[in-house]
Amino acid sequence: DLNSVEKITDPSIETTTVVQFVPDIRSGSFADIGPRRYMEDEHIRIDDLSSHLGPLFKFPKPSAFYGVFDGHGGPEAAAYVRKHALRFFFEDVDFPRTCEVDDVFMEGVENSLSKSFLLADLALADLALADDCTVNSSSGTTALVAMIFGRHLMVANAGDCRAVLCRKGEAVDMSEDHRPIYPSERRRVEDLGGFIDDGYLNGVLSVSRALGDWDMKFPKGSSSPLIAEPEFRQVVLTEDDEFLIIGCDGIWDVMSSQHAVSIVRKGLRRHDDPEQCARDLVMEALRCNTFDNLTVIVVCFSSPDHLELPSPRPRRLRCCSLSAEALCSLRSLLDANAKW
Repeated sequence: DLNSVEKITDPSIETTTVVQFVPDIRSGSFADIGPRRYMEDEHIRIDDLSSHLGPLFKFPKPSAFYGVFDGHGGPEAAAYVRKHALRFFFEDVDFPRTCEVDDVFMEGVENSLSKSFLLADLALADLALADDCTVNSSSGTTALVAMIFGRHLMVANAGDCRAVLCRKGEAVDMSEDHRPIYPSERRRVEDLGGFIDDGYLNGVLSVSRALGDWDMKFPKGSSSPLIAEPEFRQVVLTEDDEFLIIGCDGIWDVMSSQHAVSIVRKGLRRHDDPEQCARDLVMEALRCNTFDNLTVIVVCFSSPDHLELPSPRPRRLRCCSLSAEALCSLRSLLDANAKW
Protein backbone atom coordinates (compact mmCIF):
# COMPACT_ATOMS: atom_id res chain seq x y z
CA ASP A 1 0.00 0.00 0.00
CA LEU A 2 1.84 3.04 -1.26
CA ASN A 3 -0.42 5.38 0.71
CA SER A 4 0.76 4.05 4.04
CA VAL A 5 4.06 4.57 5.80
CA GLU A 6 5.67 1.80 7.80
CA LYS A 7 6.79 3.21 11.12
CA ILE A 8 9.60 1.35 12.85
CA THR A 9 9.48 1.93 16.59
CA ASP A 10 10.81 0.34 19.74
CA PRO A 11 8.14 0.21 22.48
CA SER A 12 10.83 -0.23 25.14
CA ILE A 13 12.15 3.29 24.49
CA GLU A 14 10.65 5.89 26.79
CA THR A 15 8.99 8.93 25.27
CA THR A 16 11.25 11.26 27.23
CA THR A 17 14.27 9.77 25.50
CA VAL A 18 12.73 10.41 22.06
CA VAL A 19 11.90 14.02 22.90
CA GLN A 20 15.34 14.85 24.26
CA PHE A 21 17.40 13.36 21.44
CA VAL A 22 18.42 15.60 18.53
CA PRO A 23 20.70 14.02 15.90
CA ASP A 24 24.06 15.62 15.22
CA ILE A 25 24.39 14.85 11.52
CA ARG A 26 27.62 14.27 9.63
CA SER A 27 28.34 11.91 6.76
CA GLY A 28 30.89 10.46 4.40
CA SER A 29 30.74 8.62 1.09
CA PHE A 30 32.88 6.56 -1.24
CA ALA A 31 32.36 5.17 -4.75
CA ASP A 32 34.38 2.81 -6.92
CA ILE A 33 33.93 1.43 -10.43
CA GLY A 34 34.62 -2.09 -9.18
CA PRO A 35 35.24 -4.78 -11.81
CA ARG A 36 32.93 -3.14 -14.36
CA ARG A 37 34.18 -1.30 -17.46
CA TYR A 38 31.94 1.72 -16.85
CA MET A 39 30.76 3.61 -13.78
CA GLU A 40 26.97 3.92 -13.74
CA ASP A 41 26.40 4.87 -10.07
CA GLU A 42 25.61 8.40 -8.88
CA HIS A 43 24.95 9.77 -5.41
CA ILE A 44 24.13 12.99 -3.60
CA ARG A 45 24.98 13.95 -0.01
CA ILE A 46 23.69 17.10 1.73
CA ASP A 47 24.14 17.28 5.52
CA ASP A 48 22.53 20.73 5.91
CA LEU A 49 19.56 20.93 3.55
CA SER A 50 18.27 24.29 4.81
CA SER A 51 21.55 26.06 4.09
CA HIS A 52 21.94 24.30 0.76
CA LEU A 53 18.53 25.30 -0.62
CA GLY A 54 18.50 28.80 0.82
CA PRO A 55 16.00 30.94 2.72
CA LEU A 56 13.02 30.15 0.47
CA PHE A 57 12.83 26.66 1.99
CA LYS A 58 12.01 26.41 5.69
CA PHE A 59 12.69 23.04 7.27
CA PRO A 60 12.94 21.69 10.81
CA LYS A 61 16.49 21.48 12.12
CA PRO A 62 18.52 19.50 11.50
CA SER A 63 17.57 18.68 7.89
CA ALA A 64 19.50 16.50 5.44
CA PHE A 65 19.07 14.80 2.07
CA TYR A 66 20.87 11.77 0.61
CA GLY A 67 20.40 9.72 -2.53
CA VAL A 68 21.96 6.77 -4.36
CA PHE A 69 21.13 6.16 -8.01
CA ASP A 70 22.34 2.87 -9.50
CA GLY A 71 22.21 3.07 -13.28
CA HIS A 72 21.92 0.27 -15.83
CA GLY A 73 21.87 0.20 -19.61
CA GLY A 74 24.31 3.11 -19.64
CA PRO A 75 25.06 5.96 -17.21
CA GLU A 76 22.72 8.54 -18.76
CA ALA A 77 19.61 8.00 -16.62
CA ALA A 78 21.42 7.99 -13.26
CA ALA A 79 23.52 11.03 -14.22
CA TYR A 80 20.43 12.96 -15.31
CA VAL A 81 18.49 12.23 -12.12
CA ARG A 82 21.51 13.15 -9.99
CA LYS A 83 22.04 16.41 -11.87
CA HIS A 84 18.41 17.49 -11.50
CA ALA A 85 17.70 15.90 -8.11
CA LEU A 86 17.06 19.13 -6.21
CA ARG A 87 14.60 20.31 -8.86
CA PHE A 88 12.75 16.98 -8.96
CA PHE A 89 12.61 16.50 -5.20
CA PHE A 90 12.01 20.04 -3.96
CA GLU A 91 11.21 22.66 -6.59
CA ASP A 92 8.78 20.94 -8.97
CA VAL A 93 6.61 19.18 -6.37
CA ASP A 94 5.67 22.02 -4.02
CA PHE A 95 7.63 20.43 -1.18
CA PRO A 96 6.11 21.30 2.24
CA ARG A 97 7.90 24.11 4.05
CA THR A 98 7.66 24.47 7.79
CA CYS A 99 9.83 24.58 10.88
CA GLU A 100 7.73 22.05 12.78
CA VAL A 101 7.53 18.28 12.30
CA ASP A 102 4.09 16.71 12.71
CA ASP A 103 1.98 14.08 10.98
CA VAL A 104 0.72 16.57 8.39
CA PHE A 105 4.27 17.58 7.45
CA MET A 106 5.50 13.97 7.14
CA GLU A 107 2.47 13.05 5.03
CA GLY A 108 3.30 15.99 2.78
CA VAL A 109 6.90 14.78 2.50
CA GLU A 110 5.73 11.32 1.45
CA ASN A 111 3.37 12.73 -1.18
CA SER A 112 6.09 14.99 -2.55
CA LEU A 113 8.56 12.12 -2.79
CA SER A 114 6.04 9.99 -4.67
CA LYS A 115 5.52 12.79 -7.18
CA SER A 116 9.28 13.32 -7.46
CA PHE A 117 9.98 9.74 -8.50
CA LEU A 118 7.20 9.84 -11.11
CA LEU A 119 8.28 13.24 -12.46
CA ALA A 120 11.85 12.02 -12.88
CA ASP A 121 10.58 8.90 -14.63
CA LEU A 122 8.44 10.93 -17.05
CA ALA A 123 11.33 13.32 -17.71
CA LEU A 124 13.46 10.35 -18.77
CA ALA A 125 10.62 9.25 -21.09
CA ASP A 126 10.56 12.67 -22.77
CA LEU A 127 14.32 12.60 -23.25
CA ALA A 128 14.22 9.07 -24.68
CA LEU A 129 11.54 10.07 -27.19
CA ALA A 130 13.14 13.40 -28.15
CA ASP A 131 14.82 13.83 -31.52
CA ASP A 132 18.27 14.34 -30.00
CA CYS A 133 17.67 11.39 -27.58
CA THR A 134 20.09 12.53 -24.86
CA VAL A 135 19.02 9.57 -22.72
CA ASN A 136 18.72 6.18 -24.37
CA SER A 137 15.36 4.44 -23.97
CA SER A 138 17.15 1.37 -22.57
CA SER A 139 18.91 3.40 -19.87
CA GLY A 140 17.41 3.33 -16.38
CA THR A 141 18.29 3.72 -12.74
CA THR A 142 17.18 2.55 -9.36
CA ALA A 143 16.74 5.29 -6.77
CA LEU A 144 16.87 5.43 -2.99
CA VAL A 145 16.63 8.71 -1.11
CA ALA A 146 16.74 9.39 2.63
CA MET A 147 15.59 12.59 4.32
CA ILE A 148 16.07 13.71 7.91
CA PHE A 149 13.93 16.40 9.49
CA GLY A 150 14.55 16.90 13.18
CA ARG A 151 14.34 13.42 14.70
CA HIS A 152 12.41 11.95 11.75
CA LEU A 153 14.06 9.77 9.12
CA MET A 154 12.16 8.87 5.95
CA VAL A 155 13.44 6.53 3.22
CA ALA A 156 11.89 6.20 -0.25
CA ASN A 157 13.10 3.36 -2.46
CA ALA A 158 12.50 2.06 -5.98
CA GLY A 159 14.92 -0.72 -6.88
CA ASP A 160 17.57 -2.74 -5.09
CA CYS A 161 19.67 -0.12 -3.34
CA ARG A 162 19.33 -0.51 0.42
CA ALA A 163 19.27 1.67 3.55
CA VAL A 164 20.22 0.08 6.87
CA LEU A 165 19.90 1.71 10.29
CA CYS A 166 22.23 0.76 13.15
CA ARG A 167 20.29 0.60 16.42
CA LYS A 168 22.51 -0.30 19.39
CA GLY A 169 24.69 -2.35 17.08
CA GLU A 170 21.79 -4.20 15.43
CA ALA A 171 20.91 -3.80 11.73
CA VAL A 172 17.40 -2.52 10.94
CA ASP A 173 16.52 -2.55 7.23
CA MET A 174 14.94 0.74 6.17
CA SER A 175 14.10 -0.46 2.65
CA GLU A 176 13.12 -3.61 0.78
CA ASP A 177 14.98 -4.77 -2.32
CA HIS A 178 12.66 -4.76 -5.32
CA ARG A 179 13.67 -7.95 -7.10
CA PRO A 180 11.29 -9.83 -9.45
CA ILE A 181 11.87 -13.08 -7.55
CA TYR A 182 10.37 -11.75 -4.29
CA PRO A 183 6.77 -12.97 -3.82
CA SER A 184 5.10 -9.56 -3.46
CA GLU A 185 6.85 -8.14 -6.52
CA ARG A 186 6.31 -11.33 -8.54
CA ARG A 187 2.55 -11.16 -7.91
CA ARG A 188 2.40 -7.51 -8.93
CA VAL A 189 4.47 -8.12 -12.08
CA GLU A 190 2.42 -11.11 -13.21
CA ASP A 191 -0.88 -9.34 -12.48
CA LEU A 192 0.23 -6.60 -14.89
CA GLY A 193 1.15 -8.97 -17.71
CA GLY A 194 4.86 -9.39 -17.03
CA PHE A 195 6.81 -12.59 -16.47
CA ILE A 196 9.90 -13.74 -14.58
CA ASP A 197 12.59 -15.66 -16.47
CA ASP A 198 15.60 -16.93 -14.51
CA GLY A 199 15.07 -14.17 -11.93
CA TYR A 200 14.81 -11.36 -14.50
CA LEU A 201 11.77 -9.21 -15.26
CA ASN A 202 10.63 -10.16 -18.77
CA GLY A 203 13.97 -11.97 -19.03
CA VAL A 204 15.85 -8.64 -19.15
CA LEU A 205 15.99 -6.67 -15.90
CA SER A 206 17.05 -7.82 -12.42
CA VAL A 207 14.87 -5.22 -10.65
CA SER A 208 11.10 -4.74 -10.71
CA ARG A 209 11.10 -0.99 -9.97
CA ALA A 210 13.24 1.66 -11.62
CA LEU A 211 13.22 5.08 -13.25
CA GLY A 212 13.64 5.15 -17.03
CA ASP A 213 13.91 1.88 -19.02
CA TRP A 214 11.23 3.19 -21.34
CA ASP A 215 11.91 0.47 -23.90
CA MET A 216 10.35 -1.90 -21.33
CA LYS A 217 7.45 0.26 -20.16
CA PHE A 218 4.08 0.61 -21.80
CA PRO A 219 3.09 4.01 -23.24
CA LYS A 220 2.81 6.80 -20.69
CA GLY A 221 -0.41 6.52 -18.73
CA SER A 222 -0.62 2.73 -19.06
CA SER A 223 0.04 0.20 -16.31
CA SER A 224 3.38 -1.54 -16.64
CA PRO A 225 5.07 -4.42 -14.75
CA LEU A 226 8.12 -2.18 -14.32
CA ILE A 227 7.12 0.80 -12.17
CA ALA A 228 8.81 3.86 -10.66
CA GLU A 229 6.61 4.17 -7.54
CA PRO A 230 8.72 4.11 -4.37
CA GLU A 231 7.99 2.34 -1.12
CA PHE A 232 8.39 4.24 2.15
CA ARG A 233 9.64 3.58 5.64
CA GLN A 234 10.13 6.08 8.42
CA VAL A 235 11.34 6.10 11.99
CA VAL A 236 11.69 8.56 14.86
CA LEU A 237 15.37 8.53 15.76
CA THR A 238 16.47 8.07 19.36
CA GLU A 239 19.81 7.98 21.13
CA ASP A 240 19.92 4.23 20.37
CA ASP A 241 20.18 4.97 16.63
CA GLU A 242 23.84 5.40 15.74
CA PHE A 243 24.13 5.70 11.94
CA LEU A 244 22.54 4.93 8.57
CA ILE A 245 24.20 3.08 5.68
CA ILE A 246 22.95 3.69 2.14
CA GLY A 247 24.46 1.50 -0.55
CA CYS A 248 23.92 0.19 -4.05
CA ASP A 249 23.35 -3.50 -4.71
CA GLY A 250 27.05 -4.08 -5.40
CA ILE A 251 27.49 -3.95 -1.63
CA TRP A 252 24.50 -6.07 -0.65
CA ASP A 253 25.16 -8.77 -3.26
CA VAL A 254 28.11 -9.93 -1.16
CA MET A 255 27.37 -8.60 2.32
CA SER A 256 24.54 -8.87 4.82
CA SER A 257 23.05 -5.80 6.49
CA GLN A 258 24.44 -6.88 9.87
CA HIS A 259 27.94 -7.45 8.48
CA ALA A 260 27.98 -3.93 7.05
CA VAL A 261 26.74 -2.43 10.33
CA SER A 262 29.44 -4.27 12.28
CA ILE A 263 32.20 -2.97 9.99
CA VAL A 264 31.03 0.64 10.23
CA ARG A 265 30.46 0.50 13.99
CA LYS A 266 33.92 -0.89 14.60
CA GLY A 267 35.44 1.76 12.34
CA LEU A 268 33.64 4.65 14.01
CA ARG A 269 34.77 3.49 17.45
CA ARG A 270 38.32 3.35 16.16
CA HIS A 271 38.63 6.61 14.18
CA ASP A 272 35.16 8.31 14.10
CA ASP A 273 35.43 9.00 10.34
CA PRO A 274 32.28 8.12 8.32
CA GLU A 275 34.09 8.62 5.02
CA GLN A 276 36.74 6.08 5.96
CA CYS A 277 33.94 3.71 7.00
CA ALA A 278 32.31 4.08 3.58
CA ARG A 279 35.65 3.28 1.97
CA ASP A 280 36.09 0.26 4.25
CA LEU A 281 32.72 -1.14 3.13
CA VAL A 282 33.67 -0.76 -0.53
CA MET A 283 37.02 -2.46 0.07
CA GLU A 284 35.29 -5.31 1.90
CA ALA A 285 32.85 -5.80 -0.99
CA LEU A 286 35.76 -5.92 -3.44
CA ARG A 287 37.50 -8.46 -1.22
CA CYS A 288 34.31 -10.54 -1.34
CA ASN A 289 34.45 -10.50 -5.18
CA THR A 290 31.50 -8.25 -5.96
CA PHE A 291 30.86 -7.89 -9.69
CA ASP A 292 29.25 -4.43 -9.75
CA ASN A 293 29.91 -0.71 -9.28
CA LEU A 294 30.06 0.30 -5.63
CA THR A 295 28.65 3.35 -3.84
CA VAL A 296 28.17 3.85 -0.08
CA ILE A 297 27.00 6.74 2.11
CA VAL A 298 27.41 6.58 5.90
CA VAL A 299 25.33 9.07 7.91
CA CYS A 300 26.16 9.46 11.62
CA PHE A 301 23.60 10.72 14.12
CA SER A 302 25.98 11.20 17.03
CA SER A 303 29.59 10.65 18.05
CA PRO A 304 30.51 7.28 19.55
CA ASP A 305 30.45 7.03 23.33
CA HIS A 306 34.16 6.38 23.35
CA LEU A 307 36.99 5.95 20.91
CA GLU A 308 39.17 2.89 21.16
CA LEU A 309 42.69 4.15 21.67
CA PRO A 310 45.33 2.24 19.75
CA SER A 311 47.39 0.01 22.02
CA PRO A 312 50.92 1.33 22.52
CA ARG A 313 53.58 -0.46 20.60
CA PRO A 314 56.19 -2.23 22.74
CA ARG A 315 59.59 -0.59 22.60
CA ARG A 316 62.11 -2.54 20.65
CA LEU A 317 65.52 -3.09 22.30
CA ARG A 318 68.32 -2.71 19.87
CA CYS A 319 71.21 -5.11 20.20
CA CYS A 320 74.65 -3.99 19.13
CA SER A 321 77.97 -5.82 19.04
CA LEU A 322 81.41 -4.41 19.82
CA SER A 323 84.65 -5.37 18.18
CA ALA A 324 87.46 -6.90 20.24
CA GLU A 325 89.42 -3.66 20.04
CA ALA A 326 86.45 -1.65 21.31
CA LEU A 327 85.93 -4.07 24.19
CA CYS A 328 89.59 -3.67 25.26
CA SER A 329 89.27 0.11 25.16
CA LEU A 330 86.07 0.01 27.23
CA ARG A 331 87.68 -2.33 29.81
CA SER A 332 90.72 -0.06 30.15
CA LEU A 333 88.48 2.97 30.65
CA LEU A 334 86.45 1.24 33.35
CA ASP A 335 89.63 0.04 35.14
CA ALA A 336 91.07 3.56 35.10
CA ASN A 337 87.83 4.99 36.57
CA ALA A 338 87.87 2.32 39.31
CA LYS A 339 91.46 3.24 40.36
CA TRP A 340 90.58 6.93 40.35
